Amino acid sequence: MTYQEEFITFMVRSGVLTFGDFVTKSGRKTPYFINTGNYKTGAQAAKLGDYYAACIQNHLPDGVDCLFGPAYKGIPLAVSAAASLYRNYERDLPYCFNRKEVKDHGEGGSMVGYKPQDGDNVVIVEDVVTAGTAVRETIELFKHVAKVNMKALIVSVDRMERGTRDCSTLDELREDYGIAVYPIVTVREIISFLHNKEIDGKVYIDDAMKARMEAYLAEYGAR
Repeated sequence: MTYQEEFITFMVRSGVLTFGDFVTKSGRKTPYFINTGNYKTGAQAAKLGDYYAACIQNHLPDGVDCLFGPAYKGIPLAVSAAASLYRNYERDLPYCFNRKEVKDHGEGGSMVGYKPQDGDNVVIVEDVVTAGTAVRETIELFKHVAKVNMKALIVSVDRMERGTRDCSTLDELREDYGIAVYPIVTVREIISFLHNKEIDGKVYIDDAMKARMEAYLAEYGAR
């Protein structure tokens, strides 16, 4: 199995990738949902870091100075990805994350961990990008920290949905900020891999679910 196929299986087994009837933040009725809040064990964190690290190593084998995890969900992702990059590829990259509330005592400031420097190539580590708000906030935040190069955004799943324009939210971010975006997997890869495939004795995407997911993409998918 490729690391992408392993990752899809891992999300299903972790109860993170689920199928049924859900409503997204933007009010869209969706037949599938990705809830990264369901990761909760040390073993899951270690494996999750391995998949992010594989994606980073695959697309960005060099030229990265720092990993950044947007608070709050991005924090454990950046930390586990940094640990896995060192453990699996002997790449020791610094990481940092932001405080939601700026600290007014001690050293103060909005950043925790590595202090980004002018000229650094920064990679943002996120879970699932819906509207791209957290990423846009991150890019704005860094304008007050250092003159960095926002090199890439790594996400777990590309839902391949339209954002505020006809293209996907990830394409919007590519266009607006010139940032490279690399998902570990896309929803199309999820459909292709799981269709009529048993995982632990259960088929998660049968013909009916595939039809629902295809209809959803036909309505809300990027043009």
